[in-house]
Amino acid sequence: MAGPERRRPRGARFAGRTRPHGVSRIVGLVVGWLLVLIGLAALVLPGPGLLALVAGLAVLAQQYEWARRWLQPVKQKAFAAAAQGVRTRTAIALSFTGALVLILLGVLWGVNPPMPSWWPLDERWWLPGGWSVGSSLILSGVLAAGFIVYSIRRFRPQH
Repeated sequence: MAGPERRRPRGARFAGRTRPHGVSRIVGLVVGWLLVLIGLAALVLPGPGLLALVAGLAVLAQQYEWARRWLQPVKQKAFAAAAQGVRTRTAIALSFTGALVLILLGVLWGVNPPMPSWWPLDERWWLPGGWSVGSSLILSGVLAAGFIVYSIRRFRPQH
């Protein structure tokens, strides 16, 4: 041997960093894409859509240059929306009310009370899904409340 053997970092070089490979790459891709899909769905459904989208893009940015380019603009929009949501006491109260409504709907969905007489649709359309839907609503409400608290601490000036 002419000299000390140089060890190369595992994975390919990507924008000055080592790109994950093997199982960690697959797990990162699955988690990243799952968060992006959840974020896109939560933009129209109850839940913290922009924040899930930011988390998914942050994970995918380790693998893809396009995700790195999209991360900053989406992050800025998410933070702007979070700051707007805690701008006034009324906005904070409405945000917490929305989170509480999600939690209460989740409990209602999970308990699955009997169909009321005023319900216009077939019985199979009364609260379908049970606890699988209820628990996701509860989780969305708890996450929303947590993000509201984070937003208050981060974006609301302390008096």
